[in-house]
Amino acid sequence: MRTLSSTPHSANPVARERDGRRRRRTITLTVLSMLVILLVAASLMLGNTFYPPGDVTRVLLGQDVPGASFTVGRLRLPRVALAVIAGVCFGLGGVTFQTMLRNPLASPDIIGISSGASAAAVVGIVFWGLSGTLLSVFAIVVALGVALTIYLLSFRRGVHGTRLILIGIGIAAMLESVTSYALSKAPQWELQEAMRWITGSINGTRWSGVVPVAVALAVFGPILLAQARNLSQLQLGEETAAALGVRVERTRLLLVTAAVGLIAFATSAAGPVAFVAFLSGPIAARIVRHGSLLIPAALVGSVLVLAGDLIGQLAFDTRYPVGVVTGALGAPYLLYLIIRTNRTGRSL
Repeated sequence: MRTLSSTPHSANPVARERDGRRRRRTITLTVLSMLVILLVAASLMLGNTFYPPGDVTRVLLGQDVPGASFTVGRLRLPRVALAVIAGVCFGLGGVTFQTMLRNPLASPDIIGISSGASAAAVVGIVFWGLSGTLLSVFAIVVALGVALTIYLLSFRRGVHGTRLILIGIGIAAMLESVTSYALSKAPQWELQEAMRWITGSINGTRWSGVVPVAVALAVFGPILLAQARNLSQLQLGEETAAALGVRVERTRLLLVTAAVGLIAFATSAAGPVAFVAFLSGPIAARIVRHGSLLIPAALVGSVLVLAGDLIGQLAFDTRYPVGVVTGALGAPYLLYLIIRTNRTGRSL
């Protein structure tokens, strides 16, 4: 007579289901990674001048290729690197807020954090003549300050997701008014630079703009990944998470700091690329379904920025910044998500 302990692993329905989920997750992450690689290759090859894969590979290996060394190595490669890194930052930051607050509307670009960086940058450009590193630092500091303000205003015996979202939306509206006022006072020659901080763009990216974002990802990214389990438990509710041993306020403050750091640095380099932080988490949730959404959302963020930039550069007679394309995709989804959330009350 066969005992329970001798039952083959494959005959255990729970084990089979767990293995199936693991395989599906691995396949999904592999497909997303391959899609990022394909989009990177396309972004390096395509443009006003097409460079074949062989020339691009030689440039990446450090060889001198007439024409390609400048166009691919100095113009396209920093742009693509920022697209990948900023996409990861937006994806990680957005899904952290959405999961922690159990609401897909709780994205940094909805609740005012990205608006804080944008308003700071536009004011700095128009009224104080800031530029370069100083402008980026100012935008980062203001974004962190806005996040702290939203957190403190929404704190009342803990942070309630709906209260934080409503306060964030109100602050975002005020910040957008500040941005509009600053733009109305801007000289014509400063409007183009200021507009980058409204829609989001990776045009004209240089390595000096990529490095700070990469450093921020190297610092804050591991913090979020290390807190993945606590983040999943926070999704069950504060009381349940506390019963499972999570130090709720400490964990939440750590998650908010790391997520805002990623969003602020990415915004300081690429501007508030519209709806990437908002879309990455829900898309990842639909295609992964089980397990932590951090890595899937990071990959989805990179796919959105890379694909949006390619579409903006190649699909129309006029070249559009990446934020215009992602905004056109994200706005209808925002309306759909609001309607679906109101009807079902579901979260990610």
